[in-house]
Amino acid sequence: MTGTTRIEWTDSTWNPVTGCTQISPGCDHCYAKRFAERFKGVAGNPYEQGFALTLHPARLDQPRRWRKPRHVFVNSMSDLFHTGVPPKYVDRVFDVMEDAAHHVYQVLTKRSGRLRHYLAKRYAARRAPAHIWMGVSVEDKKRKARIRHLRDSPASVRFLSLEPLLEDLETMDLEGIHWVIAGGESGPRARRMDGDWVRNIRDQCATAQVPFFFKQWGGLTPKSGGRSLDGRTHDEKPDME
Repeated sequence: MTGTTRIEWTDSTWNPVTGCTQISPGCDHCYAKRFAERFKGVAGNPYEQGFALTLHPARLDQPRRWRKPRHVFVNSMSDLFHTGVPPKYVDRVFDVMEDAAHHVYQVLTKRSGRLRHYLAKRYAARRAPAHIWMGVSVEDKKRKARIRHLRDSPASVRFLSLEPLLEDLETMDLEGIHWVIAGGESGPRARRMDGDWVRNIRDQCATAQVPFFFKQWGGLTPKSGGRSLDGRTHDEKPDME
């Protein structure tokens, strides 16, 4: 498995865990679940178990075998901080990320409380390495507490994925945040995203001098609506390497 991906803000994906369970409205039309369930019951397929939470120890060593440095989205098909993932297995994932430090790792979760607790324990005497970026997903105002959990963690680089954006997030506290990604939902039941919701995020990022990346408008497919916002694309990324 090469780990190549068409996700615009990363180079590769690494899935030492697959499968998940719904935790908030952003999960309702999960692209990963929709993809995995297509192959449920297909013998020998990586998603033979569908979207059931599954550990893949044989994949742990993949980043060590990738010689060329790359940005790696960790668990695009799961959530590393799902309560069903044993802490010792999370340790093994972090051990690999620390060891194969020629890559930049992008760890994204909706379980922000567990992220905060884990990082506080693992990095009690220091901050997490700067090549391990920690992020949380926020889809509506009720989930904005995840930003505070992330800020309270000893991460060196913190990012937000505001996707699928389901409503205006109003004012956000971006102190201590190094990158913001925003985007609409895709798929056959994609919920509409209002342009003013995105403009609000873009403008707050500009004021706070936080790099802003607009991933997609969404629609039936991720590419349906394109990526242009008010006549331009926004591809800013943090210069933290």
